[in-house]
Amino acid sequence: MKYSLIPFSALMLLGASGSSGSAKGATEDKPNPAKPNVLFLFADDQRADAIGASGNTYIRTPNIDRLAKTGVRFTSAYVMGGHHGAICAPSRAMLMSGKSLFHVYDKLEGVHTMPMHFAENGYETFGTGKWHNLAPNFEASFQKGKNVLIGGMSDHYKVPCRDLGTDRKLSKPVVKGFSTDLFAGAAIDFLNEYSSGKRNQPFFCYVAFTAPHDPRSPRKDYIGMYPPESIPVPGNFKKLHPFVFDQLDIRDENLAPWPRTPEIIQESLADYYALISHMDARIGDIIETLKQKGLFDNTIIVYAADNGLAIGSHGLLGKQDLYEHSMNIPLIITGPGIPRDKVSHALVYLYDLFPTLSDLCKLPAPTGIDGKDLAPVINGKSEGVRDALYTAYRNTARAVRTKEWKIIYYPRRNFTQLFNLKIDPLELNNLATLSEYQSKKEELMTLLKDFHTATNDTATLFPKTILPLEYDYTILKQTPDVHQPEYTLKKYFKGADLKNVEKSAH
Repeated sequence: MKYSLIPFSALMLLGASGSSGSAKGATEDKPNPAKPNVLFLFADDQRADAIGASGNTYIRTPNIDRLAKTGVRFTSAYVMGGHHGAICAPSRAMLMSGKSLFHVYDKLEGVHTMPMHFAENGYETFGTGKWHNLAPNFEASFQKGKNVLIGGMSDHYKVPCRDLGTDRKLSKPVVKGFSTDLFAGAAIDFLNEYSSGKRNQPFFCYVAFTAPHDPRSPRKDYIGMYPPESIPVPGNFKKLHPFVFDQLDIRDENLAPWPRTPEIIQESLADYYALISHMDARIGDIIETLKQKGLFDNTIIVYAADNGLAIGSHGLLGKQDLYEHSMNIPLIITGPGIPRDKVSHALVYLYDLFPTLSDLCKLPAPTGIDGKDLAPVINGKSEGVRDALYTAYRNTARAVRTKEWKIIYYPRRNFTQLFNLKIDPLELNNLATLSEYQSKKEELMTLLKDFHTATNDTATLFPKTILPLEYDYTILKQTPDVHQPEYTLKKYFKGADLKNVEKSAH
């Protein structure tokens, strides 16, 4: 067997929520049960449908699936979007601040963050993994940190890691590898250290994986876990996006040549799923550590991602668009007092988690934020906190999504898409030009304009110059970035110009 699906340490993972770790000393020095611990597990570029719990029968994520079985899974959780191609930077800023896109963008200087709020209310805070919002803001937000990646991405095999010293300053980067193992290992080390101490403060542990973000280069023993021919292409696969709305050769989009082929998308999904399954196994190790140290029963666990990804849907590869596959994210919350095996269809944003976790942990409500407290939804007192969502990408696309309908408007092209998500969840049938749907289109456009004003959106909805929808895909050039290792260069960049690429894994 080339890969390890579930490590032996995870075989007893996530049993009944009433079960308790039986390690020696597990009952000693327990923190105040009124203040649960928080373990925040954060994936990078994971589509909402890329877990088994969502109904995906082609991917193996047993540990994440068990989190869903013991808690609440939100099917309609979204990132609000971004003002540049690196969607993860504003996404993470929104998560940490509880603020919407146009109130924080990707800057956290001087912002009161979620880990700050927990520290101010008696929590020991720790962070590991990706931090895409500048080093000084990590230093201001966390008390402890190990194997911290400052920036958006790296070669998974060569991660520049920093540690947070006792002076609350990050060290100079030291290159290590493999990313998923580094970040899971740092979290496990923190939990072991915490459990051997006084444990008189609850903890807030933030684990920001860089999987399954590209490079699509799984750890060597996970390569081949999924035969590409066994994975179907997405139901909304297209060889090319049918029109241009922004930069179609942005970095994420040139990870495969144009036009897309089913074979290259199957290869991409095979590696993408392998990265996720490896992450799932290491999540199992983290949670097993919680159990062994007697911490599991009093820990709220959150599993989420910063944004989705296309990987062949609509002819796209990245997340620089407003389709469901790019904005919809996985979100699971489980732990003490949280209902088991519950599915919520409430429309929620990632940045709702700041006030939600504050409520669940009995902390004062954060002030000056835009996020909504989801605790009433979790506890069954409410079915939702909003009737519609507004999403944005740069100044080129805006969308409104209700429970049943979605409109995407492209200001620079004066072009509109209208989808009935109830009967067309793959967003394939544009109803915007059909006469019988004009009233619905006008209704949603009015709502879009209202959101534009209410969110302090700075984009011009009706520019004077309108650009064409047509484009020539043959002029798009595929060029790898410096983070792509030999594995991905050989597999995904055949025929690309590699002359000026610093091959990071050579």
